[in-house]
Amino acid sequence: MVTTTSARVKSRPETERKRTEILDAAIEIFGAKGSTNGTLADIAEQVGMTHAGVLHHFGSKQKLLLEVLDYRDKSDVAELADQHIPDGPELFLHLVKTAFANEHRPGIVQTYTVLSNESVTDGHPARGFFEHRYEKLRTEVSAAFRELCAQEGVTDTAAIGTASASILAVMDGLQLQWLLDPSAVGLAEASAFAIRAIVNGVLHPGPALETYAGR
Repeated sequence: MVTTTSARVKSRPETERKRTEILDAAIEIFGAKGSTNGTLADIAEQVGMTHAGVLHHFGSKQKLLLEVLDYRDKSDVAELADQHIPDGPELFLHLVKTAFANEHRPGIVQTYTVLSNESVTDGHPARGFFEHRYEKLRTEVSAAFRELCAQEGVTDTAAIGTASASILAVMDGLQLQWLLDPSAVGLAEASAFAIRAIVNGVLHPGPALETYAGR
């Protein structure tokens, strides 16, 4: 049978639609069961396909897992003009906006939290992804801090590395608390407060904690 160019072109949107359905199902399954207990069969059942059908689109469970993570990251910047997080001080505002957006997509937040926590285990297929992701984000947040410090005339930049890691840690930690009890933690509000406090801690460092402890 000869497949015409027209038929191939028509099949591409359908293929992309099916891939997106599989990714959305994988987010739900991996978020609920983790990457070990969540199976391709679970995902296939969710989208009305066979196990072989899912493999046809993604090749393996490991490749699907990595595509889920990439899909999640792309959703963070889908509305931005160049589909990349902003540079400079604007990055801090983007992080706050991301926290507000995350309050409306708990499934993606849950999947990210589950997989990032699992990735610390030996041999986990997503470990390299998260190591690279955190390294890249620390670099970009540090660059934003350096630019902001230059604008504000701050010359003591020794705390930038620690502050950059702290912003990422507090955002991920708040997501975990919010997932466990959303009525107790306002994800967006708490994230905005923490980011503002850390930025101010670099720009206007206060007394050491020992000062308060000694009172």
